[in-house]
Amino acid sequence: MSASSASGNQLVSVQPDELRFQFELEKQTFCDLKVLNNTENHVAFKVKTTSPKKYFVRPNTGVIQPWDSCIIRVTLQAQREYPPDMQCKDKFLLQSTTVSQNFDADELPPDTFTKDSGKSIEERKLRVVYLSPSSDQGSTEDEAFKNSSQNFDANSNQALQHLKEERDAAAKQTNQLQQELDTLKKRRNKKSDAGFSFPFAIFVGLIGIMVGLLLKHTLSSPSTE
Repeated sequence: MSASSASGNQLVSVQPDELRFQFELEKQTFCDLKVLNNTENHVAFKVKTTSPKKYFVRPNTGVIQPWDSCIIRVTLQAQREYPPDMQCKDKFLLQSTTVSQNFDADELPPDTFTKDSGKSIEERKLRVVYLSPSSDQGSTEDEAFKNSSQNFDANSNQALQHLKEERDAAAKQTNQLQQELDTLKKRRNKKSDAGFSFPFAIFVGLIGIMVGLLLKHTLSSPSTE
């Protein structure tokens, strides 16, 4: 069975689907590939490249347990010059096939990945992409600025909401204090009315009695003429 016929039921899945390297002169960089076994069988894999002197692959062969995964680290060796237009023509090939559970990476037969052996070999090609530091840094700064703006907006909205809540609470408290003050005024007025009306009545009564006595005394006194 060819790789194309196995594409509908792939033995492994690869993430990401291409190798991306942050390219800098005189500096190594790496990219990790996650290979997932999609079957209940043991799956052996092998990584090949068109430029073996430029890349360091570990592990380049291995056996993945059923439904398990493996991380492959591909390291780009330090380069002395930039490629034309930052374009890379290097290619990687990931081969995979089912094996017996008794095999491990060190005991795989030499013909494990040979198509002439009659085995089903699944192949997946992976292209290489070089990223310039400036473009990546710019995108990183844009992303950081975007995140900062979003955080600022969120904080502003929270502060505004907090101020509104404090204003509403202060207004409510003011209304309660005003109601209590009105109640106290009414109670004081009632007490003042009750407290002054009775003494005033007594005072008026006494004045009336005194006026009456004076009138009576005046009327009862004999005339001097």
